Amino acid sequence: MISKNTICLWYEGDALEAATFYAKTFPDSAVGAVHLAPGDYPAGKQGDVLTVEFTVMGIPCLGLNGGPMFKHSEAFSFQVATDDQAETDRLWQSIVDNGGEESACGWCRDKWGLSWQITPRVLTAAYTHSDRAAAKRAFEAMMTMTKIDIATIEAALKG
Repeated sequence: MISKNTICLWYEGDALEAATFYAKTFPDSAVGAVHLAPGDYPAGKQGDVLTVEFTVMGIPCLGLNGGPMFKHSEAFSFQVATDDQAETDRLWQSIVDNGGEESACGWCRDKWGLSWQITPRVLTAAYTHSDRAAAKRAFEAMMTMTKIDIATIEAALKG
């Protein structure tokens, strides 16, 4: 059964490859139904994979093989709260090493152009800290990073 609220993500033609990557990379993720096109359409032919139902960390998604007309942008991203540096490193490297690219402040893009914020919980606690001077130091440290380094954030928080 299709969820009442599902995120639809547009792909050129490799929605199944993307969904499979997300399912093996992120916990509580899986590939569900794969639907083939019942007829020819602008981006494909009858029998091609048209849509893929999948979940990413429990969030229902639908991958649509719509062709090259629309691209992902940083205006939409998945934010993944990580518990430690090992988890941060694993997820970051999985995305980047699979044809993705690094960005700033904990952001990276996968090879399909979808943006991910790999955000340690320590970082969120640091920049929202009640000691605003400490929060500012942690925030300024984050602004110099690509992948977040928890030890550096904790050191900046302490002063």
